[in-house]
Amino acid sequence: MVPEPSPPGRGAGPAADENAVVTGVPVRPADERDAAWIADGVATAWGSTQVARLGELVDAATLPALVAELGGERAGHLTYAVRGDECEVVTLLALVTGRGVGRALLTGCAELAAARGCCRLWLVTTNDNAAAFAFYQRVGMDLRALHRDDVTRARRLKPAIPLVGAAGVPIRHALEFELELARRR
Repeated sequence: MVPEPSPPGRGAGPAADENAVVTGVPVRPADERDAAWIADGVATAWGSTQVARLGELVDAATLPALVAELGGERAGHLTYAVRGDECEVVTLLALVTGRGVGRALLTGCAELAAARGCCRLWLVTTNDNAAAFAFYQRVGMDLRALHRDDVTRARRLKPAIPLVGAAGVPIRHALEFELELARRR
């Protein structure tokens, strides 16, 4: 995930061909019918489909994704990148809050990552995103690192990153959260 302002309630999804249900929220792999919807959601929440984090600019619209549904309607999505034995949640967007959408997406992504042999699921968020800190810890993630002034540096890659978050907090740092996974091969 990018050290950009984090929209409230980001999450992950399920394994390969199966739909998963966590907290009553079905999660499925995104398909071609979801591509434009996911790209629009990411662009709206992050200012473009380009996500800057840890010195890298990633086009979230090109990544695999998971979709959560409520009542047959899409309620959120998560994009991720598997690199070696790690899975990074690049974006997490819950369009409906307080109903388990983010939790379902993250749980689904963790299951998918473990099935692919990953040992950890991780993401970064910005220092202004206090709601996300609490959420990530509630779903079992631990704070792994503070990347001091990472967002300040990320503005060289993506100048549109705001200087101040919605709560008036200057946005400067990236916080990395992780969940250690039991591999299932």
